[in-house]
Amino acid sequence: MNRILFRKELNKSVTMLGIEAPRIAQKALAGQFVILRVDERGERIPLTIADCDRERGAVTIIFQVVGGTTMALNEKRAGETIADFVGPLGNPTDLEGVKRAVVVGGGVGCAIALPVAKRLRELGAEVHSVIGFRNGDAVILEEEFRALSERFSLTTDDGSRGRRGNVCIPLKELLEAGKYDAVYAIGPLAMMKYVALTTKPYGVKTVASMNPIMIDGTGMCGCCRVTVGGVTRFACVDGPDFDAQLIDFDEAMERSRAYLPFEAEARERHCRLYRKEETQ
Repeated sequence: MNRILFRKELNKSVTMLGIEAPRIAQKALAGQFVILRVDERGERIPLTIADCDRERGAVTIIFQVVGGTTMALNEKRAGETIADFVGPLGNPTDLEGVKRAVVVGGGVGCAIALPVAKRLRELGAEVHSVIGFRNGDAVILEEEFRALSERFSLTTDDGSRGRRGNVCIPLKELLEAGKYDAVYAIGPLAMMKYVALTTKPYGVKTVASMNPIMIDGTGMCGCCRVTVGGVTRFACVDGPDFDAQLIDFDEAMERSRAYLPFEAEARERHCRLYRKEETQ
């Protein structure tokens, strides 16, 4: 059992939890993830490590409430426990030799992009950040990105906060204005696809973090397979970071849509159980 140290709602559908996990906190690096179960009957889900407090032995996770498991996790409060919390898994983001980079985050993917920006700053790199959301109510971690970035842009689809439009607009402006060693894109698959298309003419190294369905996190189940450069790779052991120019994003999006009915069923099942417990 792992104890929840703190809980914070970042917006109506995104929550931050601090989990007591001293061994993971000592070893985790930017880009790595954990696999957890809320209780003994729960499914295993991967969540990227958003931050670590090595002195306190705490690991921060940030998640969006989208299915039955994240609904159950969202109901947990500080002082309660979750059944399993395993990690760090996956390969850390490769930041070697990067002196100037753009970090692009979309939606809840900003929780994964933030530790990359933070680690780049720790290594002495110049960091420019672009983060995008559907609307102003969905914005998270704005101040954290501002504090880490020499240049910062916020976009929303409807223009209710920051600039109106998507992240590719300020990204292209940055690429036109100067050279970068790398661009790190983390967010919805469609966003990462278009970031890769935007950076391709400039020949800049572009890395995307893939977070498909996972079960065991060790490369045995094959659920997290992605096609990269025509070769099947597994996000849990080969990634989660891959060369964005080589990822078959269309295939990845098609596979992700196949699970939508199961997510809807899990949400409904959780709601039925919750209503039953309330009436007992």
